[in-house]
Amino acid sequence: MPRSTARGGDLIPAREACALLGISPATLYAYVSRGLVESRPGPDHRSRLYLRRDIERLAQRKQAGRGAARGAAQSLDRGLPVMETAISLIRPDSPYYRGRAAVAMVREGSTLEDAARLLWDCGDSDPFDPPPARGWPARVAPIAGDASLPPLKRAMAAIPLLAVDERDSLNAAPATRRRIAATLLRQNAALLVGAAPDARPVHRLLADAWRPGDEAFADLVRAALVLCADHELNVSAFAARVVASTGAHLHGTVCAGLAALSGPRHGGATARAYALLADAAAAGSPAAHVDERWHRGDELPGFHHVLYPDGDPRGAEVLAMLRRYRAGDPRMAHVEAVVEAAARTSGRLPNIDGMLAAICYVHQLPPAPALVMFAAGRLAGWLAHAQEQQAAGRLIRPRARYNGVLPETPAADGPGGREAVAGTG
Repeated sequence: MPRSTARGGDLIPAREACALLGISPATLYAYVSRGLVESRPGPDHRSRLYLRRDIERLAQRKQAGRGAARGAAQSLDRGLPVMETAISLIRPDSPYYRGRAAVAMVREGSTLEDAARLLWDCGDSDPFDPPPARGWPARVAPIAGDASLPPLKRAMAAIPLLAVDERDSLNAAPATRRRIAATLLRQNAALLVGAAPDARPVHRLLADAWRPGDEAFADLVRAALVLCADHELNVSAFAARVVASTGAHLHGTVCAGLAALSGPRHGGATARAYALLADAAAAGSPAAHVDERWHRGDELPGFHHVLYPDGDPRGAEVLAMLRRYRAGDPRMAHVEAVVEAAARTSGRLPNIDGMLAAICYVHQLPPAPALVMFAAGRLAGWLAHAQEQQAAGRLIRPRARYNGVLPETPAADGPGGREAVAGTG
């Protein structure tokens, strides 16, 4: 049976996949429908092949055993909920921020600041009034103005220094937390584009840095920021919550979120999606390029989201706005060709990462602004999770299930033994 050894991973037939998992073909098809296993067309276009890496991951889960230990392990990999939150809820039509649909907020003209006030449960108070002082402290200014630094690295280098001048950084009063969060939201956005913080809405600050005077583009940036503001317990939000649970100041939690986002498997998705658009253009035939990638086992970055099997509503909303604002643009026509080819070949629809990349591609920007929009928007969610976690007053300290070499003489059960409950360390 033919199989691929391309970057996307080996493709194996159904018989081999079922044998590795010890399941029936019906169960394998169920795994595919739930998004746990990817399948691709076989060589005769009637059979299906399956990604070996997905099959092996499921096999490892089965070997982990049943019961509470297995449930806990799976909960950290898109499985069972691991903690309660009142901040956001994921549904097929939209992520919801404290009961309000993010997609509806975009259509109503909401800004990132509006989303932040909702996520932070501000009520009638406005932490964005008064606006932050213009300019940077002397120790931060050289970093903030260093255009040679990549955006995320510039923000991660400067934000800890901003904490030095925040006298109330460890103050637990909700109003103080929200004031600091509002200042951080605008400072982070300014750092990401190498500007000075001011009273402009964040989407204006970003849009003016990239395409001043383009009102349609500014509206796209506004929508992108609101749609990216939070997405439940994604990896960067969880990292921020873990740090916040120690009582660390909000500057530290923001740095944890930025560090998590900097990884290629999280924030790097926008750059890969941009590369797909650029590579498809260079190939001459977007349809042929997408078809070739898919059938050799490569991913289609910017398409599909495991939490939205019927399509990412955030990506759909941005795509609809791009169609409205950029109809007739040759670069938009190219995006449409890639979207159509992906849907026809793989059945996959664009996600928010892909459409952030498309905003940049259509407007002839480099890929970096796509990640900047994601980071500037998602900061609102990290700050919401940090405040919620600190209000709960609980330390996040999961237990590990040891699977290494056992001691020759196992320690006795009890304090310090194998069954001891871990403390805060």
